Amino acid sequence: MRARDAAVVRRAAALLLDYPDRGMLERLPAVRAAVEELPAGPAREGLAAFCAHASAAGELELGAHYVETFDMRRRRALHLTFYTDGDTRRRGHALARLKEIYAGCGWRPGPQELPDHLCVVLEFASRGDTEWGEALLRRFQPGLELLRAALHRHGTPYAGVLDAVAATLPPPAAAQRSQARRLAEQGPPAEDVGLEPYGAQRTPVDLGMPGVGAP
Repeated sequence: MRARDAAVVRRAAALLLDYPDRGMLERLPAVRAAVEELPAGPAREGLAAFCAHASAAGELELGAHYVETFDMRRRRALHLTFYTDGDTRRRGHALARLKEIYAGCGWRPGPQELPDHLCVVLEFASRGDTEWGEALLRRFQPGLELLRAALHRHGTPYAGVLDAVAATLPPPAAAQRSQARRLAEQGPPAEDVGLEPYGAQRTPVDLGMPGVGAP
């Protein structure tokens, strides 16, 4: 997929995966128009199908469906470090590392979401820093594949949006497929001590990438 098309897909997915409030629905016609200009393929099909669904449904219906669909207990979370670190101290450390990466690239996400929320990562990949965004999406690809499979099992139109995101990435490597299978079988890591505040950790956390700055 061309870089420009991948950016459009990721930007559209970021908007469509946001909570469907009035603002999201007001942006929907513009998103739909951008999707219609994409080349034919699974990315366009998945996004177009969700746009059609969202256009036909009411705000209350969409909101209820969103809340019912995305749930950590059912392994359908939009927070990507949940899949790599679960409810452990390491998740707090990984959140701090993500915040450092964004700051190092001059990106300032809004305060309303944690830095590992899929909408935030997709927005960063489409409009912030393309190379770092690509690296983060590849780093979290096992979790994305687990989420995509869970959404298909759930039978939700949101599965098409994850199909579109997956179409912007190379196929998962063997090690990533193995990690996704382990996550599906065992679930994310867990421990009894809970989650530290994500800004409290000062030791760098390895997200499989070089230090802060340009890749």
